[in-house]
Amino acid sequence: MINDLWILATASLVAVSCALVGSFLILRRQSLVGDAISHSVLLGIVIAFLATDSRSLPVMLGGAVMIGLLTAWLSDSLHKFGKLQSDASIGIVFTLFFALGVILISLYAGQVDLDQECVLYGEIAFVPFDTIVWGNPETGVDLGPRALWAIGIVFLIVLISILIGFNRLQTVAFHPSLAVSLGINVVFWHYFLMTLVSLTTVASFDAVGAILVVALLVIPASSAYLIAKSLKGMLWLASAYGLASVMIGYAVSYKLDSSISASIAVSAGGLLLATVLALEIRKRKRRLQPNRPVGI
Repeated sequence: MINDLWILATASLVAVSCALVGSFLILRRQSLVGDAISHSVLLGIVIAFLATDSRSLPVMLGGAVMIGLLTAWLSDSLHKFGKLQSDASIGIVFTLFFALGVILISLYAGQVDLDQECVLYGEIAFVPFDTIVWGNPETGVDLGPRALWAIGIVFLIVLISILIGFNRLQTVAFHPSLAVSLGINVVFWHYFLMTLVSLTTVASFDAVGAILVVALLVIPASSAYLIAKSLKGMLWLASAYGLASVMIGYAVSYKLDSSISASIAVSAGGLLLATVLALEIRKRKRRLQPNRPVGI
């Protein structure tokens, strides 16, 4: 029972963190950037490990953030100076970086404690078994899963960052030209958001895999976008969709004895489809309603 709670807590923090940063990506039409960063940070993690021989969270986050920002910068540069389409430039950079990361893993497989399939698919069922122990490894206090602490710290960073920079992030997302005229540094806030995406990604995919991270970055925020009336409402709804995906997906995986990460991703897609169908049914009902006479 306690293992189930650890898994649900970790997946829930991942879902909410991804939903918060994913909402801004959707509004800025940069959802593919989230996909790119979630794959390219593998290269940053491998390089950071080979350079420091450490798997500590600060080292992993540092390597991931640097490669994540480099991914965003190279994609923008190829688009602006290479005259490539935006989606093409993003696709070129992230596939190149991800392939380099896989090559480094294969070359230094004896040193790098990473597996390509683990990075892609994750295995959140193993989260409760990798814990942090305070004090002596045998007699110390078990503080809970390492992945839960990692994503918990990143969630707090994301939440505090959004609370502090909400007005500027909102202006940049909806009215970039207005933001420039108001003196807001659009470039800074762009890379600030990319930093949050990188942090969220690297803290998440060690447990749930890159595929689920991409799904949680895009799908809950897209579902919320369809029905939200404001940015604050979208953030709340995206978080709710993410949490619902986790709960439903975990129940489905338990019932079918299937992959937890895959079940959560499919559940997120199912909720999006249900939202689209509900909106379409509502729209058709409104069309079929006779025009009401104006009151006398």
